Amino acid sequence: MRGAEALAAAGAALLAAGACAPALREPAPVSAIAPGTSGGRGASELVREADAAWARRADPHEAERAQALYLDAAAADERRADALLGAMRAMTFRLERERDAAVRGRLAAEQVQLGQWCQRRAPAEPACDYRLAIALGQQARERSSTGKDALGKMVELLRRASAAAPALDGGGPRRVLALVLLRAPGWPIGPGDPEAALAEARAAAAAFPEVPENQLVLAQALAANEAPDAARAAYQRALELAGAAAAAGDPEAPRAREEAAAGLARLEGSPAGGPRAR
Repeated sequence: MRGAEALAAAGAALLAAGACAPALREPAPVSAIAPGTSGGRGASELVREADAAWARRADPHEAERAQALYLDAAAADERRADALLGAMRAMTFRLERERDAAVRGRLAAEQVQLGQWCQRRAPAEPACDYRLAIALGQQARERSSTGKDALGKMVELLRRASAAAPALDGGGPRRVLALVLLRAPGWPIGPGDPEAALAEARAAAAAFPEVPENQLVLAQALAANEAPDAARAAYQRALELAGAAAAAGDPEAPRAREEAAAGLARLEGSPAGGPRAR
C-alpha cells in the first residue's frame, strides 16, 4: 500500500534521536528466509501464483501466502529481483496490519535483508532502493535503536530512486522522502526540513494528482508550513479520492480515507471523525 509504506517509512525519522544500532547487517541467505514449500515448482509459476494471491490481499491469509510464494520464487532463481520486490511489498502490507510485536519485528528484519539482496541482484533497479528505504523505516519503528543509522540511508536511497524513476509507485520516492523530511529532526541532528518536504510533496502530487496518498502527504506538508487552508483542500481531495478507490474495491483505500478524515479533524481542532473504514 502506498500510504502505509510512506507512513511507515517515516518511522525512522521519528526515532532517529534514540540509541544507535546498525540498520544494515550481512543478510541471511534468501533460502533461509523462504518457507521452502515450492513443491518443485519453478520460479515463474510461483510468481504467477503469488501475483494472484496478492490480488486477493484483502484476505490476510492471501497476503501471507503471496509473501511465501514470492520468497520461494526468489530462492528458486537467484537472478530474480521481481520476486524479492513482491515479497517485500507483501511484508510492508502485513506489517501495517499485524498486531503481534514479535511477528512485526521478524518481518521488518527480514524485509531489510531482502532489500539488500535486491540491490545485489539488480544494482541498477530503483525499486530495490525504494523498497529498502521503506523497509529501513519499518525496521526502525519496530527496533528504535536502528533509527539513527537508518535515517541517512533512507534519504540517500529515496533521492536516488526519485532521480532514476520518479514515476515509481505513483511518485512514491518523493512522497516518502517528503514524509521523512517532515518527521526527521532538523539540523544539526538530522535532515528534517519542512520547506524541502513541501517541495517534494508538491512534486509528487503534481505528477500524480489522482493518488490519494500524494494528496495526504501534501496536506501534511502544507500544514507544517502554516498553510492551513491549502492543507484543508488537499485533505479533502485525498478523502474524495480514497473514498472513490474504496468504493471500487481497493483494499488499501480505507486506511488513506481514515488518515484524510483524521487530518481534516485535526485542522478543525476536533476529535477525528468523518468516514471510517468498513
